[in-house]
Amino acid sequence: MNKVYYRVGRHTYCVEFCDEVNSEKLIPSSDPFRLEEEPDASEPLLFTLKVDDTWRPSKKGTEIGQFDCGGNNHGVYKLEDGSYQILVSDVTGRHCCLMQCSSDFSTGSVCLNGNFTMRNFGLNNALMMMYAFAGADKNTVLMHASVIREDGKGYLCLGVSGTGKSTHTSNWLKWVPNTDLMNDDNPVVRITEDGVARVFGSPWSGKTPCYRNVEAPIGAFLQLKQAPYNKIVQQSPIEGFASLLPSCSVMKWDRRDYVGTCNTVSGILSLVPTYLLENLPDIDAVKMSYKAMTGKELKMG
Repeated sequence: MNKVYYRVGRHTYCVEFCDEVNSEKLIPSSDPFRLEEEPDASEPLLFTLKVDDTWRPSKKGTEIGQFDCGGNNHGVYKLEDGSYQILVSDVTGRHCCLMQCSSDFSTGSVCLNGNFTMRNFGLNNALMMMYAFAGADKNTVLMHASVIREDGKGYLCLGVSGTGKSTHTSNWLKWVPNTDLMNDDNPVVRITEDGVARVFGSPWSGKTPCYRNVEAPIGAFLQLKQAPYNKIVQQSPIEGFASLLPSCSVMKWDRRDYVGTCNTVSGILSLVPTYLLENLPDIDAVKMSYKAMTGKELKMG
């Protein structure tokens, strides 16, 4: 057995590779987050996931729903003891991973199937779900967002696919000096022990290979909406909640997960403002969002 430890968003988790077929080489996007040494025994683990192609569940659970993860629907099943089974399918619909985990997602086992690409997809998705659901009651969420960093603060662009999140952050990179991309799809957002809302890079960044072990206090959230004009307004706490919650990875049918996520989002909104930007994909939209969120004028040239 090969135990590999990772630290993401200041949470540590363990992946146990139990056979000779699978190894940490399956998940290269996690390399920047790998710990060189085993953590101190006193440090709590967010979760432990065993990877073993010989493992099989003793029984099949009852299907309770589908979880949309990166545009792919994964079947979710529940056993009588409250544990979950999740069948992960790749973009072509092929089954590439079966996971069973405890009700609080602190422990789990997976068996993988297929070629390297399928196994990579299956294990990455399993880890992403374990992280999101295990952290739900620990002031931690995985958020569907593109994150830009400027002057030491992280700014998160939210919105359903196709609303221009990546385009807007790309325009920030193009026109705002001294900015960098922290993550383009699934950053970690949490309230840390010092009471600060922070955003962290993660091993999961969608189609953009941005796997950076970086962090920053959150400056603001920006909900994007395409329009034939540019207009920005600060949202009320209720409007902000309606923007942030749909962007979080959450199972609404699981009380621990859903209540924990709602409490985390409410806590974040007490610390960080949210804005709605109706926009065109142009420099004027960048100037407008930059001024609203940072309080500074964007100086060109």
